[in-house]
Order: sequence, then C-alpha cells, then structure tokens
Amino acid sequence: MKVVGFSFIRNAVRFDYPIVEAITSILPLCDEFVIAVGDSSDNTLALIEAIPSDKIRIIHTIWDPNARAGGQVLAQETDKALAAVSPDADWAFYIQGDEVLHENDIPVVREAMQAYLNDASVEGLLFKYIHFYGSYSYVGASRRWYRHEIRVIRNTGKVVSYKDAQGFRTRDNRKLKVKLIDAHIYHYGWVKPPKTQTERLQSMHRFYHNDDSNEAPTTAAEAFDYSQIDALTHFTGTHPAVMQPRVNRLNWPFTFDTSQKHYTPRVRLLTFIEKLTGWRIGEYKNYKL
Repeated sequence: MKVVGFSFIRNAVRFDYPIVEAITSILPLCDEFVIAVGDSSDNTLALIEAIPSDKIRIIHTIWDPNARAGGQVLAQETDKALAAVSPDADWAFYIQGDEVLHENDIPVVREAMQAYLNDASVEGLLFKYIHFYGSYSYVGASRRWYRHEIRVIRNTGKVVSYKDAQGFRTRDNRKLKVKLIDAHIYHYGWVKPPKTQTERLQSMHRFYHNDDSNEAPTTAAEAFDYSQIDALTHFTGTHPAVMQPRVNRLNWPFTFDTSQKHYTPRVRLLTFIEKLTGWRIGEYKNYKL
C-alpha cells in the first residue's frame, strides 16, 4: 500500500499557519508528501524546505488572481498538488495548512486504508472534526461548524477539489462514496493572534469575491473580536504532540462564558431537535456514506 500526502500553502509565516505541524502530523502515514508552495511574500518556501524529511516534494505555483469567486483558487491549488501525486499511490491524504492529525489516530487511519484497500466501492475516508476557536482551550459547539469531511481519497485520477477546497467530488461532479472512521482532524484556523486573524481574513476576502472591492468585515488595523461567537465549549482533551510547542507559546488572552448560547430562535429550535434526536437538520454533506 502506497500513501501520498498533499497540500498547498501560501504566506504561512505572515498569517501564522501551522503548516509544518500539519505536514509532520501525517508524515508517518505517507511514503511521500507533495506540497504546492504558492507565490508568497514571506519565507514560506524556506519554512517548508527546513522540514527534516526526505519524503517532501515541493512544487512551485502561482495563484490565479482571477479565480476569486467563492474561493475557487483554493481548489485550483489543491488540484495542482493532487495532480502531482504519483500515479502508483493507492491513497492520497489531504491536509490543509491549519489542520493537524493527532498521533493517537494514526493507527486508526492506517488500519482503515488497509481494510478498504481492495474495496473499490470505497472512494474515500471521512474524518470527524474538532474546530478550535479563540484559543487552544475552546472548541466550536454550534451548527455553524461542519462535523465531518473527506481527507483521504482513492488515487484514481478522477477526483478533484470541490468549491473552496473543503472537500472533493469526481470530475463529473458526483459525490464520493466514503467510510466514516473514528479519527479526528484538529482544525486551528480560528486560533491566531487577533491582529493576525484580521490580516488573514482581509487577504482571504480577495479570493472569495469576484470584484475589485477590498472591503472586508474589519480593517487591517483592527484586532479580530473573538467574542462574537454563538457557542463554545472547553476543550478537555490533548493536542497533537506536534502542536504542543505552539500551544505553549499562546500569547493572547481569550475567555468565553460557555454557559451562554447566542442562538437565533430558529437555531435554538434546530439545536434542541438535534440534541433530542441526533439529527442535524440541513447538515452540509458533500459525500455519500
């Protein structure tokens, strides 16, 4: 069984992406790792080159400034990395620059890839998600956070990134048939120093709007207000070992009253139904179990 990891990154230093931790977290599962390094204005390339592993293969890319509607450029960059995955790979493991796999889940992922290796009906593996917000001590606890997403795909050459690169579909726009596994992706995209978060959102705004507007919810001079969130809970588990040095460097204060639920009446009703039945009405599912 051959496994190749793949990802893309741009301006990782400037926007404080844990891309090194992301890559190294899945390297034990990979025979090779392809990373598409975009045209950055910082030392992102040097950061990737400094990772001490001969498994990593860098491809150099230029982000298309015209692919701005709905984050299309993110899917384009994902597809560039996926296209560079060796044809003889059985599985391709996708990890984004703000996602990390816990080392405790490595055996689970490996066993699933081995178990479904010869079952062509399984086109991918679906992971559970933990979304950190504000600091490394809180996680999202409302309907706004997606609970699952595909991160391992069968390397058939017929799969492409979907919309803004959250998930995947076939080239003819069919949802992939996947197996849900008991492994988690730790998502850290909403844990950054407040000013860095604002700068990141300002930059990403340009890649979601197909016009010349540079307007975004906040200006670059403002610190992002993490208090404007509907519901959080305390994180009681352990972070991946590769993330611990970053967690230890936490240098901004954030507290949240987890007893508060800032829901609209509609969301309050839907949340009640979900707690009662386990059914999340209207949940986004870009896959077929």
